Amino acid sequence: MSAPASRPAPLPVPEDIAALDPAVWPASARRDARGVLQVGGVDATELAERFGTPLYVLDETEVREHARRTVAAFRTAAARHGALARVYYAGKAFLSTEVVRWVTSEGMSVDVCSGGELEIALAAGMEPAHIGFHGNNKSTAELERAVEVGVGTIVLDSIIELERLAAIVQRHGYTQDVLLRVRSGVHAETHEFLATAHEDQKFGIAMEDAPAVVARIREIEGLRFLGLHCHIGSQIFGVAGFAESASRLVDLHAELLADGPVPLLNVGGGFGIAYTSADDPNTIEELAAGIANAVAQECEVRGIRVPELAVEPGRAIVGQAGVTLYEVGTVKPVLLEGGEATRTYVSVDGGMSDNARPALYGADYTVTLASRDGDDEPVLVRVVGKHCESGDIVVDRGYLPADIAPGDLVAVPATGAYCFSLASNYNYVTRPAVVAVADGRARVIVRGETLADLLSRDAGILPEGTRMPEQSERSTTK
Repeated sequence: MSAPASRPAPLPVPEDIAALDPAVWPASARRDARGVLQVGGVDATELAERFGTPLYVLDETEVREHARRTVAAFRTAAARHGALARVYYAGKAFLSTEVVRWVTSEGMSVDVCSGGELEIALAAGMEPAHIGFHGNNKSTAELERAVEVGVGTIVLDSIIELERLAAIVQRHGYTQDVLLRVRSGVHAETHEFLATAHEDQKFGIAMEDAPAVVARIREIEGLRFLGLHCHIGSQIFGVAGFAESASRLVDLHAELLADGPVPLLNVGGGFGIAYTSADDPNTIEELAAGIANAVAQECEVRGIRVPELAVEPGRAIVGQAGVTLYEVGTVKPVLLEGGEATRTYVSVDGGMSDNARPALYGADYTVTLASRDGDDEPVLVRVVGKHCESGDIVVDRGYLPADIAPGDLVAVPATGAYCFSLASNYNYVTRPAVVAVADGRARVIVRGETLADLLSRDAGILPEGTRMPEQSERSTTK
């Protein structure tokens, strides 16, 4: 007999198990008279019937509203200090041609970090001048393509990349605007794998090396230095880390002004969202004001003008807009340590292949019954996937009605960012479709994979009607 599972820390029982916290769910999320979840005016049961499960559901209106609000917040905050603001959507959070069109129509530029992301943005019809391209290992082919199509800015991440780009622009006679990514040394209050400005990691160059690198950029015909870029991490709730990073960046910015113009300062993104009711991130208006004020204060101390500010939110634009639907397959009670309580394991038809964040970062999510009223008493559950890993957890701790059963639909909110982007075919599970909802209508914006898609990539599958070759007699070795 196996030992009982260890008892987790207490999780408060919700007063209303059917409640939808507006800090976590899209503004359109509600329940109808039957208790069925609706997002964007479309029933969860209808979505599951039409498109299958697992299913990524993305509220178009929510994405647009977050984009519009973020652009307004940063432009207003910068304008108070006589500066402009440039707001990029960080495509790594979730990228499709439709999302590119939504965010650009609301005034955003787009940040990409691979050749594939660049091609998606271009396929959406985006003006290349409004694309920023960064990443720590851009290939020669990727840089060639970016320069060829006229990408607005390239963020240089290393000296090797600088020389690689210099050869390209000189060979073709192009002029390319560039930023230099630096590590400010600020340790963001986030998961270790999400902190990106500390010293011992792969991104950018050390602050003390920047003046020499900038001098090299400025002497290369065809490269135009715009300014510094720094990203301190992701899923950050407050302003303190950005303010400290701004202090260090502005100090370097002022030093670089002595030898030429530095019109832009990109302070990155990483603004956090609420994944559960316990999360309490700053509003985007608070973040914008805090960041702009911090930069302006440092500029005033040094007697320099506030440069144009750039930011790169991604999660903050699409995270809350996403909801993932799953169908329950099995329900299993597990005795906890001490034998006085059980935790109910609810297995669903997806898992770490469509949401890797809990396995990667220990990320927390919440869950609700989506297909009917849940009037039964709440029971502590762990929502798990169908993959052959004990770490295949979707929601580590949550509450569902005690009568949760196979065939029920459950919904996990705040899955708009880094779920589709990190999706895999682990255990040869197909990746779900992405469906956009708005005003009572639903449409596929990224089609789901089929088993035929998976099989089509296996070069060892013979065409239909082809016979397997005769097997030779197995040789033996003595």
